[in-house]
Amino acid sequence: MSEISITFPDGNTRAFPKGVTGKAVAENISKSLAKKAVAVVVDGRLSDLADSIDADATLKIVTRTDPEALELIRHDAAHVMAEAVTDLYPGTKVTIGPPIEAGFYYDFEFPPDTRISEEDLPRIEAAMREHIAADEAFARRDVPVAEAIEIFRAQDQGFKVELIEDLVRDEGVETVSLYRNGPFEDLCRGPHGPSTGRIKAIKLDSVAGAYWRGDENRESLTRIYGTAFFSQADLEEHAARIEAAKERDHRRLGPQLGIFMLRQEAPGMPFWLPNGTTLLRLIETEVREQLRKRGYQEIATPQVLDVDLWHRSGHWDNYKDEMYFMGDGDRQFALRPMNCPGACLVYASQRHSYRELPLRLAEFGRVSRNEREGVLHGLLRVRAFTQDDAHVFCTEDQITAEVASICEAIDELYARFGFDDVKVELSTRPEKSMGTAEQWERAEAALAAALESQGREYELNPGDGAFYGPKVDFHVTDALGRSWQCGTCQLDFQMPERFDLHYTGADDSAHRPVMIHRALLGSMERFVGILIEHFAGAFPAWLAPEQVRVMTVSDKFADYGRKVEADLKASGFRAQGDYRPEKIGFKIREAQLEKVPYMLVIGEKEQTAGTVAVRGRSEGDQGAMAIAEFVRFLQREVDEKRLPAGVG
Repeated sequence: MSEISITFPDGNTRAFPKGVTGKAVAENISKSLAKKAVAVVVDGRLSDLADSIDADATLKIVTRTDPEALELIRHDAAHVMAEAVTDLYPGTKVTIGPPIEAGFYYDFEFPPDTRISEEDLPRIEAAMREHIAADEAFARRDVPVAEAIEIFRAQDQGFKVELIEDLVRDEGVETVSLYRNGPFEDLCRGPHGPSTGRIKAIKLDSVAGAYWRGDENRESLTRIYGTAFFSQADLEEHAARIEAAKERDHRRLGPQLGIFMLRQEAPGMPFWLPNGTTLLRLIETEVREQLRKRGYQEIATPQVLDVDLWHRSGHWDNYKDEMYFMGDGDRQFALRPMNCPGACLVYASQRHSYRELPLRLAEFGRVSRNEREGVLHGLLRVRAFTQDDAHVFCTEDQITAEVASICEAIDELYARFGFDDVKVELSTRPEKSMGTAEQWERAEAALAAALESQGREYELNPGDGAFYGPKVDFHVTDALGRSWQCGTCQLDFQMPERFDLHYTGADDSAHRPVMIHRALLGSMERFVGILIEHFAGAFPAWLAPEQVRVMTVSDKFADYGRKVEADLKASGFRAQGDYRPEKIGFKIREAQLEKVPYMLVIGEKEQTAGTVAVRGRSEGDQGAMAIAEFVRFLQREVDEKRLPAGVG
């Protein structure tokens, strides 16, 4: 029997018989490792333990402690859920059930007389636990497509038939893989763990509606979400994080704190309330400080532009399904989904010399995108939003310095808001794109060189660039450890060509500039939603829409209270007074719920002494202070832009 060479992660190499399985390799190393193994990674590809290895390869044994393992058992759990559902509800049609970031889901078409709600989830969970306890093996077989189609037709599983026919049409496959666990067999690429018994803890979370293939014109489906872990302790920790996230949910806190509201009259288009408008302006001030420091000029361009412009920019071919349109006689217009064409027109309105470059044009630009209503999510996914946008026109040899400056601005801005864990991702050419391969290679190499010149670590995200150029995305980690994509820096050789932009070089000839699209925060709406959840609505004093609430123990001290309030406002603070004839305990509780950083309590003693009793949102009673002393105290906190304990 011929042998093959297996190289392990530590660099050691061993010989095994050709056709050896990952399970046999694990058993050869140690019995304890074989018991812990759930899969193998062969030449970088996750595979079943039962797959044979027929050529020299690198191999890693995957156990429960490896990052790949959790996604694997969640895929296992999705199949177990489908098995349980088809047991409990005969006649259910099965569609797809992938693992996702925090768990898994499966979409089903239930019989017409069956309606599934969250009240049914414990019953499904109980059936799943029976299959898990049975330790059913996951067994794969590869069958010709004609046979697979007949199998699923006989089971009246038309969605599976459609998937197979699409694989034949799109990929030319001749065989497909099926996985069986217990009596349930499903069309699946795999891989899977060795058996259902490796799943140690499950929880079904919710029920939602869905459409087959995401198409509103296709069949309505029921989506069941769940999660799975290797231990009950991990599941409980996950549940605690979910509860913490619910407490911080911006969709609840935002309206409660008077920041924004959403209405059915304008789905996905937030209404900013007074506190929210104040918060936006404070965030804009921080962004504008970066603009001032880095030589940006601010512009404002129209939200409605002739559709010919969007043909010219390339958005018509690549983005029209997400755009809103309107007519004026024979002329058609579009609400802008992006700000870049307007910036190009501003640049083109004047002649430019190489001495003016880089030219940095910033805009808080309002954009509109026709997102499907089903994917809207508070401020995090909206139809109308403002970007802290900018477009830098520069020469190719200025790219490195400009990208470095943008990265530094992002670092400073994120630190200001308490985000000190920032991850960077470089996304390359997508399948749907403009320009030549050579242009994309130059652009991708330029961005990579700019990041490497800063010694900045980044991950590669192949195929996820913008349609006009590669991009660098910045992901922040919030107080709950969740990652959010915010800022972006995109390199564009296409738009300057489409708009025939040029500058006069030192040789007195016309040259094409490079265009850098950049947003420090991204969508202002989305960033506010992230901030609300990051701070749980308890903004630091410098950022809080209301910094101080003055409250009296009796209405006879209202005049003194109003004087204190006026002094605070004259000093530049955002203060409000509460002089209602309510008990002081009630007023304090209300201010705490509204997350006001400081409460100043005024009674007879304070009025007589010309002081205020200071109470901090987190610190509680901080004693009496003269008004001037409190002003100095709060001014220091605001000037230093202090963050709450545990943030930043």
